Amino acid sequence: MIRLESLTKRWDNGQVAVESLDLEVGAGEITVLVGPSGCGKTTTLKMLNRLIEPTSGRIFLGGDDVTGADPVELRRRIGYVIQQVGLFPHLNVADNVATVPRLLKWDKERIRKRVDELLELVGLDPAQYRRRYPHQLSGGQRQRVGVARALGVDPPVLLMDEPFGAIDPITRHRLQGEFLRLQEEVGKTVVFVTHDVDEAVRLGDRIAVLRQGGVLEQYASPADVLGRPASPFVADFVGADRGLKRLSVIPVDVDALEKPVTFTADTPLSEARVALGTSSAAVVDVDGRLVGELRPADAAGEGTVGDRSRPVMATVDRTATLKDVSSALLLSDSGWVPVVDGDRLLGVLTPESVHAAARRAAGT
Repeated sequence: MIRLESLTKRWDNGQVAVESLDLEVGAGEITVLVGPSGCGKTTTLKMLNRLIEPTSGRIFLGGDDVTGADPVELRRRIGYVIQQVGLFPHLNVADNVATVPRLLKWDKERIRKRVDELLELVGLDPAQYRRRYPHQLSGGQRQRVGVARALGVDPPVLLMDEPFGAIDPITRHRLQGEFLRLQEEVGKTVVFVTHDVDEAVRLGDRIAVLRQGGVLEQYASPADVLGRPASPFVADFVGADRGLKRLSVIPVDVDALEKPVTFTADTPLSEARVALGTSSAAVVDVDGRLVGELRPADAAGEGTVGDRSRPVMATVDRTATLKDVSSALLLSDSGWVPVVDGDRLLGVLTPESVHAAARRAAGT
């Protein structure tokens, strides 16, 4: 847990970087700081590990007041990852990851095991990467090594300052997913700085929106920041498309799925036409697994449903969000998207039901 009490930073010229910031980050949570350039995001992060000394206020790490603690000892309890990674170019990957364990005088075998464990954790094969140098790595690989180094001595707190900001969009999205997977395993208390609202929404358990002068405008879940902005500033910052962004944090409600008309492949077309109506039907096997769809235009004539069924253009998993569903709807011309558990059909969502689910989530 991290708690900030009235944390303030004024520069020597009198300019206020952060103004009386009160913030609490729960253990194992990811809090993302967002806001315009110059709003104090990075300054706040650097005050947490005392790279910048606050003018006033207090910092608690766990139950300890670390405002006046030894900064060097404090930083050994906190992992720190920055945008440009900051790997030592003259050291190979293994030696970079081992930086803090060596400072703490761990023995060689313990260091070797920890380095290999961390490289595997971030998805880099130790046998392949431990002897490489930073210039031999891609940007995404360097960033993974930076995360591994920050986790060197298993710190309870991880500070991340736009760690994926200098990486191409495809790699960035992949690393965000890897980071969420990693967080599931290690459960660190994370403070993450970004200027990208979409990244904040995807990664954060809670989002802190700061305005110029380091004033906290709103601190809430991504759904609340997008659905209930606390001020015109927050509404403007998260964007006019915040309703669309909010779809990415609303999960599919399995209990509210529509139940489509279903047939098996051996159902006679004559029987299917009676029940079909104007919408497509799902074709399932005897175990409820989705195997295709039957459209009204394809149901004429003799034969069975299996003779005329088509492959389903798009499905979503039960763990999907309404954003995933909306994307799938755009790929489908059936008017609905099946929601599956593995390959078993649970139900379908239509544009109307997506809209209703979004309104329910917004409490309207």
